[in-house]
Amino acid sequence: MAARQIYFDNNATTPLHPEVRKEMVAAMDMYGNPSSMHAYGREARANVEDARKRVARFMGADESEIVFTGSGSEANNTVLSLFVCHTTQCIPGMRQTIVTSKIEHPCVLETSDCLKHRGVDVKYLEVDGYGKVDLGQLEETLKSTSVGLVSVMMANNEIGTLQDIPVISRLAHKYGALMHTDAVQAFGKVPVNVDDLGVDFLTVSGHKIYGPKGIGALYVRKGIPYCPFIRGGHQERGRRAGTENTLGIMGLGMAVDMRAAEMAAEEVRLQGLRDILKKGIGERIDEALFNGHPTDSLANTLNVSFPGAEGEAILLYLDLAGIAVSTGSACASGSLDPSHVLLATGVDAERAHGSIRISLGRENTLDDVEYMLEVLPGVINRIRNMSTAYIKGGVHASAR
Repeated sequence: MAARQIYFDNNATTPLHPEVRKEMVAAMDMYGNPSSMHAYGREARANVEDARKRVARFMGADESEIVFTGSGSEANNTVLSLFVCHTTQCIPGMRQTIVTSKIEHPCVLETSDCLKHRGVDVKYLEVDGYGKVDLGQLEETLKSTSVGLVSVMMANNEIGTLQDIPVISRLAHKYGALMHTDAVQAFGKVPVNVDDLGVDFLTVSGHKIYGPKGIGALYVRKGIPYCPFIRGGHQERGRRAGTENTLGIMGLGMAVDMRAAEMAAEEVRLQGLRDILKKGIGERIDEALFNGHPTDSLANTLNVSFPGAEGEAILLYLDLAGIAVSTGSACASGSLDPSHVLLATGVDAERAHGSIRISLGRENTLDDVEYMLEVLPGVINRIRNMSTAYIKGGVHASAR
């Protein structure tokens, strides 16, 4: 392991906030089941409900509208599964068409593909070169098709582009569809208020905001049809069976409180660091190509392509230098296919293969950025000099 270690993969997961760690460690001996009526159970239940209030308050929801889940992926699956649910809890004759985008997280795209084989009609929206959803195509689809749900992520995990969720919600409701947004990457980085966004469903995850892994939450607006994805006991008011992850829920509650206290100032600081990094890369590395929206994006996210250099090779060389980055979504890291997000924005496969994602977090400093700018140019030059394909100005790198 390199002497210096820098973590630039905060969109994949984040380290525990010190206050989150403190809260969870202090509660390690609280083992009561929140469904039990005795003192042990009542203590656990009180902490679960306190965390529910914290999460609800942070997104402008009522606590009764929050369902704790095992992850953001589970929460997304729960929403999409409504379209193959035929119990009395759901609206009889619910419209069987889902509209989503081509750049959603794999848990939405894979589930949508599965639902197609179970009789659900799925329409996929195109995006522009910056990753913005085609609103014209959305309205035409809503006009011409009986759509039950529009599902568009608030912030893209790979390129950081933010979608116009309030506009998309208004269009969905105008034509009688429900609105869902996967806010896993946005929650705790930009303001998220369910009424301002106009959504019916919203999903979040603890480990993206310096909370623990294995805990997520789903917002379900009052009066909206709902069907449990996991069935069994009465937990979560009958909306999600399984004994609650009390420690994880408490950790999520504290993480939300810390985001409320730190988010605004932290995002300004991270945007400054990201801009220094972007400027430095542009000045020091030839033909660096930046992906995603230049301004309407997450403050911590920088996705960049380097023609003539494979993303996996860049990642490994940086890792040897003690710098952790990603070649895209951590959830797709087992695939050799180029990023579906970059391909959807019109980037060709070669450029997509040569991309890395740098995602900053609360522990990153200016020294980290400066070290990255010292190391990265040499890494790119080394890989390009070994490449048999990279040509700059018609002259191979090795001949210059």
